[in-house]
Amino acid sequence: MKDTPPEPADMSADPQQLVDDLVRLLTVSRTGDETFTGGQQKDGFGRVFGGQVIAQALQAAQATVNDEKVAHSLHAYFLRGGEEGLSIDYATAADFEGRSFANRRVVASQNGKPILNLTASFQKPEDGMAHQDSVMPEVAPPEELKSDMEMRRYYADKQDMPDASRKLMLRPRPIEMRTIDRLHWMNSEPKEPRAHTWFRTAAPLPDDAVLHRAIIAYASDYTLLGTSALPHGLSWMRGEIVGASLDHAMWFHREARADEWLLYATDAPWSGSGRGYNRGRIYDRAGNLVASVAQEGMMRKRKKELA
Repeated sequence: MKDTPPEPADMSADPQQLVDDLVRLLTVSRTGDETFTGGQQKDGFGRVFGGQVIAQALQAAQATVNDEKVAHSLHAYFLRGGEEGLSIDYATAADFEGRSFANRRVVASQNGKPILNLTASFQKPEDGMAHQDSVMPEVAPPEELKSDMEMRRYYADKQDMPDASRKLMLRPRPIEMRTIDRLHWMNSEPKEPRAHTWFRTAAPLPDDAVLHRAIIAYASDYTLLGTSALPHGLSWMRGEIVGASLDHAMWFHREARADEWLLYATDAPWSGSGRGYNRGRIYDRAGNLVASVAQEGMMRKRKKELA
């Protein structure tokens, strides 16, 4: 049974249109037997969101695998920052095709230069020994929390930040998020490197498990890298840190709907040498572990410009 329809993240934007645009964004077009093209973010500017490239690459890989096998993991490396306003080309390779498992390799490129390498593994569903050692954290339910967009508007008015960061921060999003903790852009005091955020699409999605998996992969790039900034009391939004994702790994444990509330629990066990290491666990409302995520990112304190 689906949750009740989400409240609009931004009253100036139509939630269903935002989600329809996201579905179009993550629907890659076949240009050859093993090649695809991904579209551009509507009204996008600056650098392409890493979650978009991951999700489009996963969609390209999924399009080359028969319906009997589903993605259970992906491992990606970001090579260069993608640029908004340009389409992204995806070249796939079938490195393995077995009875139970399959493997696909994807290279995402812009202007002929690779920006991401991704490998995805697929499995034919089967019954097996099962356990879950991870317990969903006890946190406030999403119905008791303010939307992140409401919080973003509040903090954008209170803090001094670059115009580009403000524009990015306030851009309407197809993913509705509600945060239990204070994220890096909400806080300038050092705190424990842990965060908990509920998320779901801002409007219902079609009944397509492949699409839901891609959107969960897309959303998994939100809040993750920022977790390693929390112990330092610094923020990308305030222009205090220079950062970029270096890699992204994800394991899909069970099917889930991206238009129903999912809890994203993140922690950062380590940072150093200009990098931060982050982990994430995604749960459904019943407490089932849906997916696990790991990411390392470049994280450097921005040097002050001389007057």
